[in-house]
Amino acid sequence: MSEVFNRLGPVVGAFVLATALLWVAMLVVLPQLVLVDLSFRPNLPPALRGSPGDVYTLLNYQSLFLNDLHRAIFFQTIWSSMLVTVLALIVCYPIAYYLAQVAKGGTAAILVVGLVIPFWVNEILRTFAWFLILSRNGILNQALMGSGLTDAPINFGGVGAVMIGMVYAYILFMVFPLYNAIESLDRNQIEAARDLGAPWWKIHTRVVIPHAKPGIAVGCIMVFMLAAGTVAVPQIMQSLPGGTNARWFTQVIYSWFFDGGDWNRGAAYAFALLVLCVLFIFLMMRVFKVGLRDIAK
Repeated sequence: MSEVFNRLGPVVGAFVLATALLWVAMLVVLPQLVLVDLSFRPNLPPALRGSPGDVYTLLNYQSLFLNDLHRAIFFQTIWSSMLVTVLALIVCYPIAYYLAQVAKGGTAAILVVGLVIPFWVNEILRTFAWFLILSRNGILNQALMGSGLTDAPINFGGVGAVMIGMVYAYILFMVFPLYNAIESLDRNQIEAARDLGAPWWKIHTRVVIPHAKPGIAVGCIMVFMLAAGTVAVPQIMQSLPGGTNARWFTQVIYSWFFDGGDWNRGAAYAFALLVLCVLFIFLMMRVFKVGLRDIAK
């Protein structure tokens, strides 16, 4: 903070700091406080709000954990989000390593541009692209039938389709934290390990991955939170023929807010999901043995 004041001067530094604090207070803290307050209040008509019956209660949270269907969807969403995170890490680690330590000059620039350009398009349109690829009349089925590998269209819908759509939707949020962490690794350490006869898997497990722990933690946190909080991606991919009927927990929250009109119960469900995401952040920090300062770097 002192560096900001030294670089910008006391007046400009104070203005920048005040703007940042106001931004956080108005767009992060205040909405969350309203959400928490709603979650502990009963769903009452406007005329009865503030009446003696408008008291704090745990009924909205009880409805989540006593409802077998909603509880199952909640834990299934958490499990699926963790699976998306693991798959994204498996897919993105080789890409990030190649960009940071192998690719040089123009090759690296072209690959980065190739990763970034699809993200100039809206997330919903990117998901629809996979929908068109995997649909019964999509590109993949046409290619399979055209090559004679299949006689009829294949239903690619299901959990796998949702995983593919999500991993693709959030791939950059895993690649770039990994890339930033691996790029700062001195290549001489890798060369020294090679010269000493270390196999490739030991180089990664003993040299690269320990150095990239902050990037892995950041990537996992971002992908998990985005996956757990998305609505559009699972809703689109679940509509594929042969798709799963399992709902995402955010779809249940959406239903409470906009279909059922019960904002209090929707707020309780949303806050429960938020608490799980915060716990996941601390879990990642504990697993990878990194602190907030390491993640900030």
